Amino acid sequence: MQFSGFSEKQARDFAAKWHPAWTGNQPELLLSFYSEDAIYMDGGLTKSLKGHEEIRPHFEKLLSQNPNWVWRQRYAVPMQDGFVNHWHVSAPVGDKTVEIDGVCLVHLRDGKIYHNEVYFDRHELVCEILSYQSR
Repeated sequence: MQFSGFSEKQARDFAAKWHPAWTGNQPELLLSFYSEDAIYMDGGLTKSLKGHEEIRPHFEKLLSQNPNWVWRQRYAVPMQDGFVNHWHVSAPVGDKTVEIDGVCLVHLRDGKIYHNEVYFDRHELVCEILSYQSR
C-alpha cells in the first residue's frame, strides 16, 4: 500500500491558512475549509455533525462565543489522507487566558477537510467560563 498522507510541510502550510479562520468570528470562512459533505466531531457535541447545514450553526455559536482565541499548530504527524494535527489554543475568558493543547484528525480530499475529529481536555476551559459567568 502506498502512503498518500500529507508531508509535515504540507500539514504546516494547510494549518497556517486554516487555524487563523478559527479566530475573528467568521464562520463562513472557517466552513470554506470543509467539504460540503464533511463530518465534524468535538468534545462539546453529543453527536457528529454532517455537512455544511449541520456544521454551520455549531461554528456560528462556537466562534461568536470565542472571537479572540488564537490557534497554532504545535506539530503534525502525516497519516493516510491527511494528518494528525497537534495544536495549541490561547482562549481568553474575561481577564484570564486558558492555554489548551489538543489533537485532531484532519482527513482531506481535493484540498478540503472531509472528516475532522477534535480531542482535548475541556475541564479547565469550562471551569473558567463558569467562574467568569458567576461573577
